[in-house]
Amino acid sequence: VPGFINEVMQYTLSTAPYPEPVLAFAGALALQAFLAGRKVRDAMDNRTNLYVISLANSGVGKDHARKVNARILLEAGLANGLGISFASGEGIEDRLFAQPATLFQVDEFDSLLLRVSQAKDARYEQIISMLLQMYSAASTIYVMRAKANRERMSINQPCLCIFGTAVPKTFYESLSLRLLTNGFLARLLILESRKRGVGRDSTEQPIPKSILDTAHWWANFRPGRDDNLTKWHPIPYCVPQNTAAEEVFRDIRKQADAEYAKSEEANDPTSMAIWARVYEKTRRLALIYAVSECCDEPEITAKAARWAGAFVEHQTKRMLYMAKRHAAESEFDSKRKLLLDILTQWHRQHGDEWMPFWRINRRLPWMQREHEEIRNTLLLQRLIEVQQRPGNRGRPGLVYRLAILPSTTKRNFGE
Repeated sequence: VPGFINEVMQYTLSTAPYPEPVLAFAGALALQAFLAGRKVRDAMDNRTNLYVISLANSGVGKDHARKVNARILLEAGLANGLGISFASGEGIEDRLFAQPATLFQVDEFDSLLLRVSQAKDARYEQIISMLLQMYSAASTIYVMRAKANRERMSINQPCLCIFGTAVPKTFYESLSLRLLTNGFLARLLILESRKRGVGRDSTEQPIPKSILDTAHWWANFRPGRDDNLTKWHPIPYCVPQNTAAEEVFRDIRKQADAEYAKSEEANDPTSMAIWARVYEKTRRLALIYAVSECCDEPEITAKAARWAGAFVEHQTKRMLYMAKRHAAESEFDSKRKLLLDILTQWHRQHGDEWMPFWRINRRLPWMQREHEEIRNTLLLQRLIEVQQRPGNRGRPGLVYRLAILPSTTKRNFGE
């Protein structure tokens, strides 16, 4: 993305102990979304609030992008718009009442989802419910909960942005069926980082003047009016879009609607929920692209629309693949998918060779009864093949591999 996002990304990479482009991009994207919050909109009243989740393994350097964002906002006088965690749904509501535009930079985002999936504490359900509401309330007035001895208050056009980080495997495994179908996953923009970069001595550098100038510009930008009501009742600037962009958006909407119809016909609520948000996310990202490219005279062009459409389509397909591969409806389903995942990895490395059961048992040290139940279920579903063969010492032993479809050489799972 040209302009501000690219500048912040390059600065993050140049100062990181372990440079990682995806993390740097995710942080810069969330920062621009926050800076433009409650200040711009498009012709369909879409806003810039995003829930960006960046997935990376431990040691990749997930904290550096958060530190860069915090430094930039501190220099711009916007540090009071930062948050680091969610204590409760009511806490999110109160925070946005005091600071209507807030960027939460949350580490270990998967732990929140895991607590929701395990359903051990109702307050985590309230957090998810609040996040669902705030995502859609960015262009309207959100009415707060009623309190004793207090008039019912409201938040005009709340802008809640999230830059969360998590470990890929635990993130997807923490997703429950409820989170997949209630629209929560569909609201997320999930970016998966590459392998850990090459380490180096971090180089302390001052934030470039161009970055600070743009951040200050956004901090001082008050569209529509210039009085003490701007913070509480803003009138966002409508960013224009050219005719070519309209045509691109129209094509993207048709494609998303067609995918939704396919999912509906297949009775796939997870895919329905995710494809339903594709058009909206595309427009939001195109808006952010435009204001990053030029903050004072932005325009949504066909280039911005095409970039946003390609980006969202790729992320949507990846999210669907990973969610269906890891997210489980129950503990039994989770174990079933774990075994399939191990066999998929084996097939990629060894082709059609059989995998000895003792190797599986080392990685999945379950009770014998659990192994039998999972094995029988997968055999009935025709997802695996199992044989008994003599081992190296003459002892018979089970061997596993993924099943082969009759009409193709591809495997049932993972390909």
